[in-house]
Amino acid sequence: MTIRIGANPIGWSNDDLQDVGGATPLETCLAEAKDAGFTGMELGHKFPREPAALKAALAPYGMACVGGWHSVELLRRDAREEFTLAAGHRALLKAMGTDVFIVAETSNAIHGDRSCPLSRRPVMEAADWGPFCARMTDLAMMLADEGLRLCYHHHMGTIVESRADIAAFMEGCGPAVNLLLDTGHATWGGSDPAELARSYRARISHVHAKDVRADIMDEAKAGDWSFLDAILGRGEALGVYTVPGDGMVDYAAVFRELAGYSGWVIVEAEQDPVKANPLAYARMGVANLRRFMAEAGMG
Repeated sequence: MTIRIGANPIGWSNDDLQDVGGATPLETCLAEAKDAGFTGMELGHKFPREPAALKAALAPYGMACVGGWHSVELLRRDAREEFTLAAGHRALLKAMGTDVFIVAETSNAIHGDRSCPLSRRPVMEAADWGPFCARMTDLAMMLADEGLRLCYHHHMGTIVESRADIAAFMEGCGPAVNLLLDTGHATWGGSDPAELARSYRARISHVHAKDVRADIMDEAKAGDWSFLDAILGRGEALGVYTVPGDGMVDYAAVFRELAGYSGWVIVEAEQDPVKANPLAYARMGVANLRRFMAEAGMG
């Protein structure tokens, strides 16, 4: 598999606040994604979760199913229980021909609570990383036995947010655990996404490409905003995230560090679709990604 550019539907319809873009039909999202040049889509809350229905929804637009977010609670449950609870998601991904199994620990996450500032996000004690990572590794190995790759999504408002968190997680987990490199969450969380790409290149198996508006990020940090307030923007202002090339991330540097990468690069830039026209931004994101990849010598 060479590099393919896909999208997450969150630019059209938000998953955490489902009234944001709630009136936008799935068909509009898929048609505009095709128009913009995407060839695959991650799952969102409007997508069917039965294989035949999902294939029927995607087929008219020539879209592959890339995979989708799956919340885990390994701070509370063991790997076997989590694996069993994911039976439906596992079956769907396999039926759709994708091995991208995206997970994030959400048992104590605060990113979905608009009233909760990011300063109150959960932070792990040093002694807790070992047991947590052991469970994550066990889950990854169970998934690997079924041909699925666990791709861990570091995320604002969760226990894996900062550079130190990512280091503790990657050092504590075995090689079956892959990293989903998210350029936007990395940047906002205080990491350099190019450095992350260089440090974990061998274990990066999925990429989310979103850019960061530096002025909004600084304002959100100074004002201790919630995650949702920051991504949606206050008042008439745009939010902290945007598509590649419209913010502060040096994508050419990131892609140079990902030399040899084979897989999906997903534009996943959640914004308020009323303020940021999804089709216009999708076209911008695809065009910029292609340009950055060419600059980095990637096919």
